[in-house]
Amino acid sequence: MVRLLGRSGTRSPLRPGSAPSARQPEETGPARWHPLAGLRSVLGGRSVAGQVFLLVVVIVLLLVVAAVVALVLQVRHDTTQEARNRSLAVAETFANAPGTVEALASPDPTAVLQPRAEAARERSKVDFIVVMNTDGIRYTHPKPDRIGKRFVGTIAPALAGQAVTEEIEGTIGPLVQAVVPVKDPDGRVVGLVSAGITTKNVGGTADRQLPLVLSAAAAALALATAGAALVSRRLLRQTHGLGPHEMTRMYEHHDAVLHAVREGVLIVDDKGTLVLANDEAHRLLGLPDDAEGRPVLALGLDPGTADLLASGRVATDEVHLVGDRLLAVNQRTTDRAGVPPGSVATLRDSTELRALSGRAETARERLNMLYDAGVGIGTSLDVSRTAEELAELAVPRFADFATVDLFDAVLGGGQPDAAASLSRTALSGIRKDAPLYPVGERIRFVDSSPQGRSLGTGRPVLEPRLGEAPGWQAQDLERSAQIVEYGIHSLITVPLRAGTLVLGVVGFWRSEKPEPFDEDELALAEELVARAAVSIDNARRYTREHSMAVTLQRSLLPRNLPEQGALEIAYRYLPAQAGVGGDWFDVLPLSGARVALVVGDVVGHGLHAAATMGRLRTAVHNFSSLDLPPDELIALLDELVGRIDQDEAEEEGSAPVTGATCVYAVYDPVSRRCTVARAGHPPPALIHPDGTVEFPDVPAGPPLGLGGLPFETAELELAEGSRLVLYTDGLVEDRERDIDVGLEMLREALGRAGKSPEDTCRVVLDSQLTARSSDDIALIVARTRALAADQIAEWPVPADPAAVGEVRAAVSRQLAAWGLEELTFTTELILSELVTNALRYGGGPMRVRVLRDRNLICEVFDSSSTSPHLRYATMTDEGGRGLFLVAQLAERWGTRYLPDGKVIWAEQPLP
Repeated sequence: MVRLLGRSGTRSPLRPGSAPSARQPEETGPARWHPLAGLRSVLGGRSVAGQVFLLVVVIVLLLVVAAVVALVLQVRHDTTQEARNRSLAVAETFANAPGTVEALASPDPTAVLQPRAEAARERSKVDFIVVMNTDGIRYTHPKPDRIGKRFVGTIAPALAGQAVTEEIEGTIGPLVQAVVPVKDPDGRVVGLVSAGITTKNVGGTADRQLPLVLSAAAAALALATAGAALVSRRLLRQTHGLGPHEMTRMYEHHDAVLHAVREGVLIVDDKGTLVLANDEAHRLLGLPDDAEGRPVLALGLDPGTADLLASGRVATDEVHLVGDRLLAVNQRTTDRAGVPPGSVATLRDSTELRALSGRAETARERLNMLYDAGVGIGTSLDVSRTAEELAELAVPRFADFATVDLFDAVLGGGQPDAAASLSRTALSGIRKDAPLYPVGERIRFVDSSPQGRSLGTGRPVLEPRLGEAPGWQAQDLERSAQIVEYGIHSLITVPLRAGTLVLGVVGFWRSEKPEPFDEDELALAEELVARAAVSIDNARRYTREHSMAVTLQRSLLPRNLPEQGALEIAYRYLPAQAGVGGDWFDVLPLSGARVALVVGDVVGHGLHAAATMGRLRTAVHNFSSLDLPPDELIALLDELVGRIDQDEAEEEGSAPVTGATCVYAVYDPVSRRCTVARAGHPPPALIHPDGTVEFPDVPAGPPLGLGGLPFETAELELAEGSRLVLYTDGLVEDRERDIDVGLEMLREALGRAGKSPEDTCRVVLDSQLTARSSDDIALIVARTRALAADQIAEWPVPADPAAVGEVRAAVSRQLAAWGLEELTFTTELILSELVTNALRYGGGPMRVRVLRDRNLICEVFDSSSTSPHLRYATMTDEGGRGLFLVAQLAERWGTRYLPDGKVIWAEQPLP
């Protein structure tokens, strides 16, 4: 650098043999050249010599390639032309040969012409001679199987008396052929002759000459390359391996780089004279414009710095105070490798560097805090917890105390009301004794307070000095004085905004740092609260939808179980941790003192699952009123789910009912038989009176909605006191255990449960639930009862109208035995009408059964499948009023179909 710059700092002219470069250091002696390095530089093409070498080689290569291509094309053109001439000459010679015309007129031209054509072909060195008639049918060909077939080529000009030559794809491959006419003495065309040569034979000459041509071209290229290499090597030595741009760029960029760096650069010679100082050195040291060329000690620098620069000693990051700046000085000598003696010093302003480092650190901390806000705020869908996460994040990284105040409606998931009061939802601080409003305090901010202004304008407010803010003190004079006395002196309030909604306000309070909040911190607070507002609004929306779903689900589930005497029932329903789901259950009293138990599950959570559950539960209610067998009822439910899926599929974005399952059981206390059918649901459990537990083999059936497959039933005979357990899969299956493990755990729990259904529910849930389940759980435990023999009365009915009176008399005696004389008249009337209808419209055998349970039940059995219908009889009708009377006298009545007939029943409340 000393040699390149004069004393004034300008560029010195380049002297031959001494130019420094990126490849070769500057030397005082003659340049040393290594052959391998020179070869790499030449082949690289980056130096002047390399570029010349590449240019010469490329030109020679292009000339050689052009010569070879031209020669090959010329040879192939001449060869093709020779083939056209030869084929035309051979064809004309054979066409005009003596005897050709006579042979064409002979009865068998092929016998005469084929030997001649083959002999002429061999002598003339062509590939074929074909003689044909004027229709193009061959008489001759080198391949005899082609004789008699149509000629491939153009014959129209030859038929007109002209010769034609062409290149075509023939039967023996690509070829050049000529077609000439054969004329009789009158000049009339009586036949055609074609001679041709294939393309492979045409190019033979060129192929034989091509190796010789390529060898000559390679030799010429090698000689030219060697000559260019010798010339380039000599040029490379003279330019020291530099490229054309490198040689000028080294000097053009020297000053720009030197004066653009953010470090001061000083060059001092061995006599202590300043040779060079860049712009940054002038600025840091306050040098005069004419400093170059003057002694360092005479520049007015502080003694320590001047002595260091003049001495030339080695220094590393040595700090000197120059004016109001702390400069880190690095200095090295230059008396190595033949460079003139002296020293080079660099200066770095550590004062500005520290300031920049401090600002960068502050910016990094703020970015980290915003990143942590994105990760740590909103980890749950709970409004209060999200507000607490915001307050905990801000303390102590941003503020000493942080408060979050939300409208009461927001906590419940509703829309905020600007006129309503707020509730302190979260408070975090470096100490616990701050005189701020505690959590849970209801607050109504005055309009002049920072919080009131933020809520009113929707903009953040900065109060740098709380002690001087009368509007803030008007909120609560006593508490405001306590806060200022406590040491809290600065406040930032930011509204929690989610779109156009203002959900509340956040306050950041400072007490430890004496500096108040500034505008940069106000922007940071706004960004921090904006990120938290999104999470709080998401939690608010979730709370609202969760409340709606819970309300819907509770309205769809049974609130209390109907009265019935066949089963003693206890149940549990536990919603999932993730929210409401689609599990449901029901107890449905049926005719004949029977009871139906149903448990179902719609996979999923949320409003859609709850609404679908309600639809299925309503459908089961309706289908059960028809007194259908369990398998038929589930089949109708399966068809309904299929129609629901079809309707949902027509609406884009609607979710089908996937994974719906159901188990339906009907228990008859008279026969103690229980008929069970299930559709993809876990099997029921049965606890016998002696405490043994089993899972009856009930055919599983496909889940609801698949369609196309029948459902089967299992009929169980239950001893009195048995407990039937129906449940959903959330009880026995979760992500951590398989259903088989869950069933075995359920078996063990049921085996040690007490006798009552309530105790069974308690033991099962205590043993199965180690933590809150991720799926809904519905559980029903039903202990069976049986109607005693003295509660059942049954009589056969002969097919005789006189039997009606006998039935009335028998029923009257039974009612008297039961102490139900008050029901004798209505019961006789009901049975008279029902038995009369059975005798008139039904078929035998017939029987009557009366049950005394919670109601008095009258049943008439017959073998007919025809069901009577209630109607209004006209004045002229002789009948039709019996069922109308039954409907008026009974509390309920209906028809139940059996495999061998039907039952018409009626119920009356007991007095």
